[in-house]
Amino acid sequence: MTRVKILGAGSIGNHLSNAARAKGWQVTLCDIDPAALERTRKDIYPGRYGAWDDSIQLAQAEELEPGGHDWIFIGTPPDAHVPLALDALGERPKGILVEKPFATPGLEDCQTLFERAKEAGIRVFVGYDHVVAKSVVRFTELAKALSSPQTLDLSFREHWQGIFKAHPWLEGPSDTYLGYWKRGGGALGEHSHALNLWQSIAHSIGAGPVVEVTASLDYVQDHPAEYDRLALLNLRTKHGLVGRVVQDVVTRPAIKSARLQGVDSAIEWQCIPAPYADVVRNIGEDVSEEWFEKKRPDDFIQELDHLEAALTHNLESPISIERGLDSMLVIAAAHLSARSGRRVDIDYSKGYVPGALVAA
Repeated sequence: MTRVKILGAGSIGNHLSNAARAKGWQVTLCDIDPAALERTRKDIYPGRYGAWDDSIQLAQAEELEPGGHDWIFIGTPPDAHVPLALDALGERPKGILVEKPFATPGLEDCQTLFERAKEAGIRVFVGYDHVVAKSVVRFTELAKALSSPQTLDLSFREHWQGIFKAHPWLEGPSDTYLGYWKRGGGALGEHSHALNLWQSIAHSIGAGPVVEVTASLDYVQDHPAEYDRLALLNLRTKHGLVGRVVQDVVTRPAIKSARLQGVDSAIEWQCIPAPYADVVRNIGEDVSEEWFEKKRPDDFIQELDHLEAALTHNLESPISIERGLDSMLVIAAAHLSARSGRRVDIDYSKGYVPGALVAA
């Protein structure tokens, strides 16, 4: 039986626990806070999935002996992701999944983690589950056939009230990393699904990595919190694809969409909140639609199905550590661009370090 240890008993930890149990995996859910484990058992898990699953082992992180797990999932705040992933490498799991965003904009120890994971031969992934959804796989198939892509636009505009409803013990952004952009919060970090999806689509059509970033961010000072509530990014790839990413934490109802424009046709993707579904539109002389109905737990089950297949068949993955760290470079570049008022170029040959960013 596949054994998984999940670090962090917040919202994502519960989602991943449920998905792993749906696959019949053995789950140990850990947290440093015993109150978080109790909330999981009494409130979060049964509230979402109907009943508590007694087969899930709950443990305080320091009480659990290291080792013995096939997978380690890290669902803590972003500023703990890289340190915990470095520790996890020492346990020699088959794979590690780190929730998004992969790290903080300071990029601390990102290159060290990348190198040590490669040396250890352990696959590391990042939790951008939209990229491996059935609808996005279909969008990518159509994108590869699109004649002469001209531009790509992505929007993830969603008020973060939903996050706080899922974490009712938090009173607002200042109570969590979400209110601090330097810890990986704010619109640019929390809704970086849009940026990562932009990059994934660009890779799939041969446009290459993002090499130029020009960004405008609307920062909020709400002492002690400091975060961006709106992020506007203009991007250019190595092979000349240009486009835009918009992310915010103020829009309701949510808008989650993508459009890849060709010379005389386009492809659109949309995640619709109610009823929860994805839709892909192929727009030419006629418009065709494909609907992908789903429930929220399906997002995470599909993600784990992808991880299992990637390891079993040694497949390349659009949610690999490389892709997650590529997104961190762009996030870091966007903050630098917004705060300097200048375009920022990315030199990937220097690795996942601040020195890879050059203000033009």
